[in-house]
Formats: sequence, structure tokens, C-alpha cells
Amino acid sequence: MNPAHPSYSGRLAQARELFGRASDSAAALAYALGGDVTHGQSLADDLAKQFPEDTLAKFDYLPEIRAEIALDQRDPAKAIEALQPASSYELGSPSPVIITALYPSYVRGEAYLAAHNGSAATAEFQKILDHPGVVLNEPIGALAHLQIARAFALEAQSAHGADAATALANARRAYQDFLALWQHADPSIPILIQTKSEYAKLGQ
Repeated sequence: MNPAHPSYSGRLAQARELFGRASDSAAALAYALGGDVTHGQSLADDLAKQFPEDTLAKFDYLPEIRAEIALDQRDPAKAIEALQPASSYELGSPSPVIITALYPSYVRGEAYLAAHNGSAATAEFQKILDHPGVVLNEPIGALAHLQIARAFALEAQSAHGADAATALANARRAYQDFLALWQHADPSIPILIQTKSEYAKLGQ
């Protein structure tokens, strides 16, 4: 397109807004995931101010960021509440820059794990496993196998008799699925070391 064309500057402005919003959101989420609450909260506040009526910001990016910050602060109930606005949109991924489909479900599952609610966590991670065509090759597609294994293991701890045995068997199967997916991964990766340790202790 000719840069002198009237619509060129408009499209360029739209692109800058889209990529700027997405990159700021990704940075804020990265800080929150890394435990840097101060920077994550600061970027989230800026995002809310810059895009107060933006659908992606209000119903996708900000709920995820705020929920991760709440988890950093060991407040799973607050994290679950923060994700409520995303519940109607989490199966969609309208941004061509960052694939966010079902990330709210993943974070909500983490929150339920932190709250020791295994059955609720299982339901959230199962959503991800049930929609591979939505998740595509996002990391949560593989990590959901690990997290649902942890959720089943948590269920087994609170269940009794046949229910406990079923939950334990489901946990073993989910751990095996995750380890099969990561069988060629670098064995020194911390999460893989941790997973093998958890699997070895399962049912002991």
C-alpha cells in the first residue's frame, strides 16, 4: 500500500495499538508469572488506563494478570474472582499477536489447586485437554497434563475407598501422559525433575 494513501496511517495506528497492547500484556503477565508483583501490577494498571473499554484488555489480558498476581500473594480466592470477567470469552482468541485461548481456565485451575479444591481444578484443566484445536501448540496444552495429574492426586488425598483409588489411577495416567510428551526434553529442566519426583512419590 502506498504510504501516502489516507488509509495507510489509520492502519498503521491500529497495528501499533494492537501490538503495543499485546506486548504490554505479555510483559505484565511475564512479571506476574515470575513473581515480580510490583512490575506486573504497574503494567496492569497502565494497561487498564490506556485501554479502559478494550474488550481484550478487560476480559482477557487483565483478568489473567490480576489472577496471577493474586496467586503470587497466596490469595487463590481473589484469583478466582479476578478471572470471572474472562469466563465468557476464554474459548476465543481474537488477538493475532498472542494466543490466549483457555489461559484463563489454566490460571483458574492453578487457583483451585492452591485452594486445595482438586475436583474444581480437574474440571478447568480438562477444558484445555478437550480443546486441542483451540489451544494449538501453546505450552498450556502440555502443562495441563501435569496440572490435572496434581488435581487428581489432590482428589485422591481427600477421597475414600473406590473413589480414592480411581483418582489415584487417573493421577498416575496423567503423569505418564505428561512424561511421555516430555520424554525427549532436557532432563535438567526443573519442572521435569519436579514432575518425576512427584510421580515417584504418588500413592506412598
